[in-house]
Amino acid sequence: MSDVLSIFCSIGSSAGRMVLLGFAPAKVLHALSFPDVLNEDTGAGYQRRFNSQHSQDFRRYIRQPGASTIPLTLNLRPSANAWSVCDKGNGQAELKISADAGKIMAQVDCQHRLGFLGEVDLSLPFMCYIGLSVEEEMEVFRTINSKAKGLSTSLLDFHDAHLAGDLANDRPELFIALHLNNDPESPWYRQLDLGGTSTSGMTRRASLRTMQKAIKRFLTATKILKTKSTERAAQIVLSFWKAVSEVLPEEWANTRKHILNKGLGVYAMMDIAADLYREAPDDSGLDRISFVNALTDFAHQVDWTTKGKLYGLGGEGGVRPAVDYIRDVRKRAHLKVVSNG
Repeated sequence: MSDVLSIFCSIGSSAGRMVLLGFAPAKVLHALSFPDVLNEDTGAGYQRRFNSQHSQDFRRYIRQPGASTIPLTLNLRPSANAWSVCDKGNGQAELKISADAGKIMAQVDCQHRLGFLGEVDLSLPFMCYIGLSVEEEMEVFRTINSKAKGLSTSLLDFHDAHLAGDLANDRPELFIALHLNNDPESPWYRQLDLGGTSTSGMTRRASLRTMQKAIKRFLTATKILKTKSTERAAQIVLSFWKAVSEVLPEEWANTRKHILNKGLGVYAMMDIAADLYREAPDDSGLDRISFVNALTDFAHQVDWTTKGKLYGLGGEGGVRPAVDYIRDVRKRAHLKVVSNG
């Protein structure tokens, strides 16, 4: 490389990975690095959304007298010509970066510290992995941040999905939740909050974590995976939610005034789906039409509004009374039909 930026570092290992340890002006590290935030539209990236307030707080802090920080964690993304590491011996190395290399380092654990330091000349310490793949980088990020305050549990679940060898068997509830979010025919298509960013403009209705926990309730109650594949269970759950959105289009669309596809509603409806599954004589006939028929008999009589019968109920603690209420409505609707018959 003819025109290069050189940063002299120490070189060694962090457990099983080679790393560089060094110091550089914040503005240089900012210019050379980028946060790999999850883009929910494309599935690229893996990090949390940028928190402007968090980053502003760090900018104010680090410029105060006596301020300090632990090393920023970076990764030199694999590149043929943009950078090279020259081992100088005795634990020393020279990182050479082409002047036109651009942003070659991923901000594995420092996006909020570097976010607003683009023109700040303060020297900061850094630890830089050398050529980790995106998957390896994701594992490091997840390990560092799995207990971090503010890190979305749904984002951690998204990481699990990408790192799992056999998601359908290892985490069937997560497999099914992602199927709902990723299938274009699903009413939940790109409607689950994964913890990243999106430019689609669509309102997120529930989180990935909420949906998978609700699906786990369904799987536990029905024991469906004892006899059916995860893929078949996913088809049944998808058919159920298609039916829900078809039978209750106003309640589904108007999320501000109804709880149907918010957390409480998601939990409660998956319990109702379990009821319908257990009552079916043969699940081979369970499809959107059969769920529509079942829901049409009672779903309109449920008060789904945020100010109605379900007002004040929230979280998993409110699920039992919500389910009891919906089951009671269904029972009364059935008795009415029988008596009229």
